[in-house]
Amino acid sequence: MVGMFDVGDKSETLRTAVAQAIIKVEPTTVTLIKQGKSPKGSIFDAARLSATMAAKRTWDLLPYCHPIPIDSIKVDVSLKEQSIEVTVDVKNVAKTGVEMEALTGACIAALTIYDMLKPVDEMLSIESVRVLSKHGGLKTFIERFDRELKAAVLVTSDSRGEDEDESGKIVIDRLVKNGFEIVEYIVIADEADVLESQLKRFSDELKVDMVITSGGTGLGPRDITPETTKKIIQKEVSGVSEFVRAYGQKRTPLSMLSRGVAGIRGTTVIINLPGSVKAVSESLDSLFPGIMHIYKMIWGYGH
Repeated sequence: MVGMFDVGDKSETLRTAVAQAIIKVEPTTVTLIKQGKSPKGSIFDAARLSATMAAKRTWDLLPYCHPIPIDSIKVDVSLKEQSIEVTVDVKNVAKTGVEMEALTGACIAALTIYDMLKPVDEMLSIESVRVLSKHGGLKTFIERFDRELKAAVLVTSDSRGEDEDESGKIVIDRLVKNGFEIVEYIVIADEADVLESQLKRFSDELKVDMVITSGGTGLGPRDITPETTKKIIQKEVSGVSEFVRAYGQKRTPLSMLSRGVAGIRGTTVIINLPGSVKAVSESLDSLFPGIMHIYKMIWGYGH
């Protein structure tokens, strides 16, 4: 089925786009505009107003565009010797970008200028409409490293073995897609001493770059993953676990009951995720690619 792309799993980020339209005019038309003799009034005011209105209504004009908030629209109209240039700069914080809003604004401004000048310029033409620049979105935060990162996946469950486990396999798949080599995957019972031993082994002996645990983050009597993780990490990275919960809370009212923590032991990043398949998948959506910047900080590269 054809339709709008699903952006429900994306995180909101700052996004900007700049689009430009160029209208070719006769030199005599430029002179008229400078003299304030345009037949239908000021093209500058009309272009700015029409571009702003169009950018705000893009979703209503283009069937597959998402209705999104617009935080800022800036329109510049400048005269050249034989052309008029319209530049539309749009900014927002949302799940999808604003290049179509900028383009729509530039297009409608160009059409407005065309309509206003057509009585005096038979050679009038819209020469081009294009995106000059766009920034933002999660791709902006993708990091590149000069070596392959290594990871371990640990599932805590009293009732599941590796054959029955699904959440751990989802974690493995996502880690591989983000450039990790999986060096070990195990399923253990909810036993604090076993969990502590394995976390130390992954960090101190195998020296993996990331350990993701799944399960044991709730409020049940056997849920001991957060307490055990806090016991062995050297620095807690509370912002990671807070964001994972905040991201999940927008999708289910139960996310706030997860107690998972995130932290560092040596140069190993340890992150607790819930045990359910849906919660794990959503948590991974929130982590990547932003979590990858942590290695430049751990390795001393700074920001």
